[in-house]
Amino acid sequence: MTWLLALILLPLAGALVVAGLRSNDRLATTVALAVSLVELALIVPFWLAYDPAGERIQQVSSMEWIPTFGIHISFGTDGISLIMIAVIALLVPIIIGTLNSTGKLPEGRSAGGFLSLVLVQEALTIAVFAATDVFLFYVLFEIMLIPMYFLIGGYGGANRQYAAVKFFLYSFLGGLIMLASAIGAYSLASDELGQGTFDWATLVEVVRDAPASTQIWLFLGFFLAFAIKAPLVPFHTWLPDAAGQAPIGVTVLLVGVLDKVGTFGFLRYCLPMFPEASERLAPLVLVLAVAGVIYGSVLAAGQQDMKRFVAYVSIAHFGFIALGIFAFTPQSVVGSATYMLNHSLATGMLIIVVGIVAARGGSTRISDYGGMAKVTPILGGMLLIAGLSTLSLPGTNSFISEFLVLLGSFDTRPVYAIIATVGMVLAAAYVLWLYQRIMTGPVRGDALVGAVEDTAARSASVVGGGGRRVGGPGTAVAPEVGAKKAIRDLSVKEIAVLAPLVVLIVGLGFYPKPVLDTVTPSVEATLTAVQER
Repeated sequence: MTWLLALILLPLAGALVVAGLRSNDRLATTVALAVSLVELALIVPFWLAYDPAGERIQQVSSMEWIPTFGIHISFGTDGISLIMIAVIALLVPIIIGTLNSTGKLPEGRSAGGFLSLVLVQEALTIAVFAATDVFLFYVLFEIMLIPMYFLIGGYGGANRQYAAVKFFLYSFLGGLIMLASAIGAYSLASDELGQGTFDWATLVEVVRDAPASTQIWLFLGFFLAFAIKAPLVPFHTWLPDAAGQAPIGVTVLLVGVLDKVGTFGFLRYCLPMFPEASERLAPLVLVLAVAGVIYGSVLAAGQQDMKRFVAYVSIAHFGFIALGIFAFTPQSVVGSATYMLNHSLATGMLIIVVGIVAARGGSTRISDYGGMAKVTPILGGMLLIAGLSTLSLPGTNSFISEFLVLLGSFDTRPVYAIIATVGMVLAAAYVLWLYQRIMTGPVRGDALVGAVEDTAARSASVVGGGGRRVGGPGTAVAPEVGAKKAIRDLSVKEIAVLAPLVVLIVGLGFYPKPVLDTVTPSVEATLTAVQER
């Protein structure tokens, strides 16, 4: 039993317990939160057990599954998967802790059922990042779609069924194409070694020496699955629908974690297994990457729905990550690997804050808000912090990642880097415009106006001895007018739940060394595999 296996099995066991508490939402929430906090605590020894100077894959565990075909249940971790597993463990208790703040579940749906699916999703996603058998990776890649399908389809918005089916079909089809390529790699190993295998390390050694034409066909199968999952333009259309319809906590998992399986797949599978194909097809991937940066940025600026806004922002960011990976320089690839973590932190916080705003105001439409910072200054501050991290302001965690991507990419792909830089300018525009429309200017929206009127009425009551006049001659508002609609600022509990994200956004902005030191050896090993083809 390794720390890694404990991290996979604990959420599964917790999900079984929580599922049995569906009749008691409060107890189910408490148990789910306790399980997620224990999971987060286990990350500490798990991280400390990892030696960046040690073997490429650590915390290894393996057992035979289907011996006839050389298939094993094998897990292990490198620096890149380590940081992604850590961010999953961090985000899940935050999701649970803000469950009541980001909107109610649909009528008739229990918190126990919802949270049990969240814990299953956590376990399967950790297992995907940790799998070292290619067939096992494929199986987990497909199975992890199931809890997400039910989370979107069972707990989402009015068009949740359409969004859930579209999400499932896109990813499932991509997985089937990847399976075909995995079988092709298995056949190459069988011809070369006399017996087939799905062991990742063995396939890297065998497939990388295959003819370029063979590599290209096999590469395309894996690449298409990962491009859909990431998603890259033009395989992105499922994401705005899924993110727009999913509950806030599910959107955090979907945009902040699950999508990273695609970019992780580029690094773990595409580059080391198919190095020559990766280099030959890099120009095509880079075109898709920078197209995604510009396309996502432009469409984000034009969105009227806050959740769809975040989805298009993420499409732009995934373009940056793909740019850094396929620029093939140490700086750019390290930037992309750390971008995966930093995007999860920044976007995860942005989605949660957007969810709190929507729950307070009763709408996800940006035009329904205005001047909210006058009523909820702390919430406004949280939105500003998340937004500044999203636009990669120096001093926030995302800056070093975006800087390394552009710095490294400019050395080998200057044209693409210059085009992507336009996305940075657009990011500043659309993020600050979002903040301006929601938090500044005149107070707009019935709930916000009611809150302001209620505050003013209460102040007038105190000053005037209970008088009902507010705001000058001709205006009369009873103190109770806004009481039914009043929007409150963040509570102490909500601040405490969001505080770890704020600390990491600022802390990693000024001191990113622990993360850089963790991922750099794995990136160097990946690039060595490409250069030694």
